[in-house]
Amino acid sequence: MQKLSIQVSDDTAVSAILQTPDDPVACYVFAHGAGAGMEHAFMTAVADGLAERRIATLRYQFPYMERGSKRPDTPPVAHAAVRAAVARAVHEFGSLMLLAGGKSFGARMTSQAQAIEPLPNVAGLVFLGFPLHPAGTPSTTRAEHLSKVQIPMLFMQGTQDKLAELDKLRPVVAGLGARATLVTIEHADHSFHVPKRSGRDDEAVLKEMLDDVAQWAEALRAGSR
Repeated sequence: MQKLSIQVSDDTAVSAILQTPDDPVACYVFAHGAGAGMEHAFMTAVADGLAERRIATLRYQFPYMERGSKRPDTPPVAHAAVRAAVARAVHEFGSLMLLAGGKSFGARMTSQAQAIEPLPNVAGLVFLGFPLHPAGTPSTTRAEHLSKVQIPMLFMQGTQDKLAELDKLRPVVAGLGARATLVTIEHADHSFHVPKRSGRDDEAVLKEMLDDVAQWAEALRAGSR
């Protein structure tokens, strides 16, 4: 594990953590959610689990999180951070397959950046809880930009996610055609937490989710997606 600094603009730099297993098959440029930074327990657990599956991760802060602010960056600022992180991953890994995306806010900012202008060397996007709409107000307007994304996308979504009700998300994914894949995690909420009555715990859910991500990435690497 290596701590880095990524220059986003002339006057803005953010912290990052590069975690590289032996002989990696891919690197995931991994953005955090709105309420917690790159060292949150969920981010760390995902990075550790992907390393066990030979996928490196580059976790990074958005500028507002680096400053200690609770107010997320505007989309242009967040998009610039995504692009800077991807550029650093290209620098670190060369021709290794890159994936990009993240948790919630990080997933949406990455997909928006990709929709505006393709991210260099990124072969696919992985969304860990895509925030389709605010809780309690189901809609699909936050997904309109996804039609402009022309690379494969993987949506990992809990069936109890209040920020992406499945009756709204399924038609969105279906409308994206073969380039989009939806994998649902039974009983999981937006944080991929499951209640005890589900018969599983969060560790089992995380393993299931990361196995699915690794299998999807391998299929992408093999050219079958």
